[in-house]
Amino acid sequence: QVQLVESGGGLVQAGGSLRLSCAASGSIFNFNAMGWYRQAPGKQRELVAIITSAGSTTYADSVKGRFSISRDDAKNTMYLQMNSLKPEDTAVYYCRIITVNDYWGQGTQVTVSS
Repeated sequence: QVQLVESGGGLVQAGGSLRLSCAASGSIFNFNAMGWYRQAPGKQRELVAIITSAGSTTYADSVKGRFSISRDDAKNTMYLQMNSLKPEDTAVYYCRIITVNDYWGQGTQVTVSS
């Protein structure tokens, strides 16, 4: 069983930065991919960034050049560095890991004020 716990969300002014963390407990040795998703009020959950076990990354067009996904395998932790934040980045951010199963964290709120 894998548990994911996000942290690092909060309130920030437009143009600011935040770093989200997703700590995984349990066995994720054979994961396929890890990713960050977000869901704004009244909108569907969307992909923000994903990183494969090989280290390949993919970003939503809306965050390219501003967000960076990374992981620390020794700490079983994934990160999302978010720079140049915009009000439209306001959402609940979720981490996800895909192994033979699919696991989600509980989410962390990010609010960007204008």
